[in-house]
Amino acid sequence: MKRALLIIALVAVVGLPFIFRTKQATIESADETLVIITPHNEALRYEYTRGFREWYHARTGKTVAIDWRVIGGTSEITRFLESEYVSSFQNYWTKQLNRPWSLEMQAAFHNPKLTPGKTPADDTPEMAARRAFLDSNISCGIDIFFGGGSFDFIRQANAGRLVDSGILKLHPDWFRDEVIPQSFTGEPYWDKQGRWIGDVLSSYGMIYNRDSLKRLGITQEPRAWDDLANPQLQGEIALCDPTKSSSIAKAFENVIQQHIYRQWARLAKETGRDRKGLETQAVEAGWTSGLQLLQRAGANARYFTDTSQKPSIDVIQGNSAVGMCIDFYGRGAFQGSARRVDGTPGRIGYYSPPDGTVLSPDPIAVLRGAPNPAASLAFMEYALSMDGQKLWNFKLGVPGGTDRYELRRLPIRRDFYTADFDKYRSDPDVNPYAGTNPLIYNGAWTGGETFRAMAFIVRVMCLDTHPELVATWKEIIAAGMPPDALAAMGDMSVVAYPQLKERIIPALTSKNKVDEIRLANELAGQFRAQYQKATELARAARH
Repeated sequence: MKRALLIIALVAVVGLPFIFRTKQATIESADETLVIITPHNEALRYEYTRGFREWYHARTGKTVAIDWRVIGGTSEITRFLESEYVSSFQNYWTKQLNRPWSLEMQAAFHNPKLTPGKTPADDTPEMAARRAFLDSNISCGIDIFFGGGSFDFIRQANAGRLVDSGILKLHPDWFRDEVIPQSFTGEPYWDKQGRWIGDVLSSYGMIYNRDSLKRLGITQEPRAWDDLANPQLQGEIALCDPTKSSSIAKAFENVIQQHIYRQWARLAKETGRDRKGLETQAVEAGWTSGLQLLQRAGANARYFTDTSQKPSIDVIQGNSAVGMCIDFYGRGAFQGSARRVDGTPGRIGYYSPPDGTVLSPDPIAVLRGAPNPAASLAFMEYALSMDGQKLWNFKLGVPGGTDRYELRRLPIRRDFYTADFDKYRSDPDVNPYAGTNPLIYNGAWTGGETFRAMAFIVRVMCLDTHPELVATWKEIIAAGMPPDALAAMGDMSVVAYPQLKERIIPALTSKNKVDEIRLANELAGQFRAQYQKATELARAARH
């Protein structure tokens, strides 16, 4: 009898969900299929699928299905695309061109620093591989790369994996200052060769839980990146791994850019010299002080997650007090709990430091060898049209708005921000183009390979050594923050700005991946030794 009851219970547990599940609509057949790889969430995918299908059918009379590929954050997507194109090109090179494959060919064909000769006869074997790739229609089986930071799109374009979609020629009237400026606050908003186009804007800030702050005895809500170093936030900050999330890596970069400007102003005031002559010194000093702040934030971190969505979720649930996040995660959470029943502020707040963040584009691009180039161009056109832009910030159910989710993001089109649309918008008071942004992005300081190196340094300094960093930080706090211990923990000499070109970037861009691993182990060992020294100094200060 007992055995029979157990079997019945097991059958019920397994079978009841299938019996009571709601009926699912069957997948309709479509005239066209578009394959899109993206880090965007389900809400965006649902609304863009619905919106584009309706728009495309009205324009062409055809139905279209979108096959979304979601494998993780932008960094994971870029690594996946690189791998797929390596496999495709190797197959093309060896089987169609009947040429021998080697590690040199693998490194050369997507190397942006390699320029083919004037004619094929002038090419070295490596140049020939590069020429063959750029002249080919090699495919990875995916049509569109949609969403993420501009850094990764620029790298993909330079490698040759993105191609001109034709949108610049189709709608030249869109690509002017009055609609989509080529750049704003120092950030490029679209590629002059048409290989990627910004579709929506992002800034960065801090989401915080007022109840958690009260629990910790913190009376002042965070209003600057510096607040992330507050010792009272020990174990209470939610952060992302910058090597996995390029969007949060961008937030870290904003912190460093802010520190460079601060050091520049300080040096000019202290020396009375012309600012131009102080730029190099300011960059080196700001790089160091910015990394030191990120290190202390890392010491306060409860964890470093792989996804940029998790920090805001944990803060909302009260698992963390503060998290760094993209503006739309913070804005949506803040709006959802803006006021309690009694009219006082809700549990969740969000703040974006006005002098600590720039407006960065999330691009969209067509991949080389896109299986459906016509539908790809149509999707680009829809995304950048006013119909597609309305989805980003129109309210649920209003004309032209979303059907199920409010996306709460800022469209890139400047002509979207008009009084006529205010009554339909989720955030009518927000205009990214109004006024001037105190922080002007300078890509020469932290862009390109320096951006990648910054993420690598943060990983080694804070993630790979997190247990040691946290333990040291606890000792320093307990000792009353002795200056010598703080100096030992924050010694950035091994990752100082001059070290980038001398050691770090060469290792990260080396053909031999072992060089990066070797350097990571070496730097992690150095930081562990520093943390041990800082711990000993802190303990000595207590006795």
